[in-house]
Amino acid sequence: MNKPGRMYAIREIISTLPVRNQEELRRHLGKRGFRVTQATLSRDMRDLGVGKVSSGEGIRYVLPADAEVQALRPIVGAEVVSITANETMVIVKTLPGCAGTVGEFIDVKPHPDIIGTVAGDNTLLVVPSSVKKTREVLGYLKLTLIEGR
Repeated sequence: MNKPGRMYAIREIISTLPVRNQEELRRHLGKRGFRVTQATLSRDMRDLGVGKVSSGEGIRYVLPADAEVQALRPIVGAEVVSITANETMVIVKTLPGCAGTVGEFIDVKPHPDIIGTVAGDNTLLVVPSSVKKTREVLGYLKLTLIEGR
């Protein structure tokens, strides 16, 4: 497998799973068809700027804060008018012409319970990974978009 594909897989794994060490990351990569040595994995992680943080579950790997997310953060909260949900989807209402910006903010800040977004002019559809995750996604979006956390 090629390096860009491997780097994408590393970003996706670290963004969606609580990876605690390189061996655990190697196993996840192996399940996706990427066989790597510890030295190669170490270089890839350095190139991606992967760091470690301490959380309630112990140490885990994280990606550096994305510059795009930081640039959008002050704008996004002011653009959101409301956030509602039914059993299967979340709808974010924005000021006219702002749904794309809010959708991009959500897309570049990956969350394991969000499959993706579809933006219109002032309405954004956020698709949860399952019906059971809809309420969690709603809460996450309210905290992230309205409260700025």
